[in-house]
Amino acid sequence: MMTDYFEIGKIVNTVGIAGEIKVYPTTDDPKRFGLLETIRIMHKGEMIEKTVRNARYHKNLVMLKLEGIDDVEAAHSLRGGVIVVEREQALPLSDNEYYLQDLVGMTVVAEGGRELGILADVIFTGANDVYIVRREGAKDLLIPAISQCILSVDVSERRMVVHLLEGLES
Repeated sequence: MMTDYFEIGKIVNTVGIAGEIKVYPTTDDPKRFGLLETIRIMHKGEMIEKTVRNARYHKNLVMLKLEGIDDVEAAHSLRGGVIVVEREQALPLSDNEYYLQDLVGMTVVAEGGRELGILADVIFTGANDVYIVRREGAKDLLIPAISQCILSVDVSERRMVVHLLEGLES
């Protein structure tokens, strides 16, 4: 089932004493934080909505000033929260790009139809992603997310067809 919300960042700490929060972005485009008027934070089982007053960037982090979070204690209470956006607010995809949430849990089959397992996670290597396929009673299978290996992805059917290059399956 497709997820209604996509994670775009994690609140890792506070900044200063005026209630600013430090966010580790988990999105491909951290600059998107500067475009958001409001954010939703999943924290301790509840969804909190806040207006964004200001977004600034430092190294690989985003500093956010939120409406109603005016001191370090209030900011600290949000630590560990996950910032999410609705599917409609997600960044548009190019051809052959998929949201991570839509891939995880998908059935992976070899091009002959043999079921290999379930896509459990994605490793981001820089060069290309690597899909971790969890197999029952066998070692996980690592499949590079390259056109030579990934033959088709059907998000609605939750099914991926792959070509196993020599040496991938042991």
